[in-house]
Amino acid sequence: MENTSAKHPVMIEDFGPRVISVWNELRPATRHLLERAWQSTATPTVTEAKRSVPYDPRADRGLSQLLVALDERAAGSDSADDQARNARRFADACANMLIQQTQSAEVFAQLIQRAHGRQDYARLDEVADAMARRLAPSELCELARANNVVVRALGHEVLAQAPASLLRALLHDPVDADVARQVLERQAMEFGSEEARRALREFDEF
Repeated sequence: MENTSAKHPVMIEDFGPRVISVWNELRPATRHLLERAWQSTATPTVTEAKRSVPYDPRADRGLSQLLVALDERAAGSDSADDQARNARRFADACANMLIQQTQSAEVFAQLIQRAHGRQDYARLDEVADAMARRLAPSELCELARANNVVVRALGHEVLAQAPASLLRALLHDPVDADVARQVLERQAMEFGSEEARRALREFDEF
């Protein structure tokens, strides 16, 4: 890794050619933020750094690819190996950055599966909170149609917390209507939402 110091002993070269290749494709600003996350291992630092930075889909794609490469590097080594431990730490820093900034349904699906595979339920709650803040209802519907059962369930769970008025607008969408109806029916039956009942009744009458 560039600009290595005593506080930053790990070298990107330690992680193998695939990680190096993805790392070199990242923008300098993204690499700098990831280096800071690695040094501090403190999510608040990353959050503060990203707060005033516009969303960058390209950075998301690069970090997503880097996360895959680092997880594969960590899984392919003895868990006691220093390089494997460093790869896991660096992957966690990468995941932290994505949770703090991503607006991509695809990346959220990746983060959900990663957290579930590790049985990290606190992280799943964190991902769900970020989804609710950052994804539009149509993108949540995309997750609620996912092939992966965990991604699909979390997409439905987050949608169930959305206002019925937002879901009602999706009833007229040919792609999202089925999911919107399922969630509104759940709100009406499980949560006793009169607004959800009214939305379904008015749509059926229409």
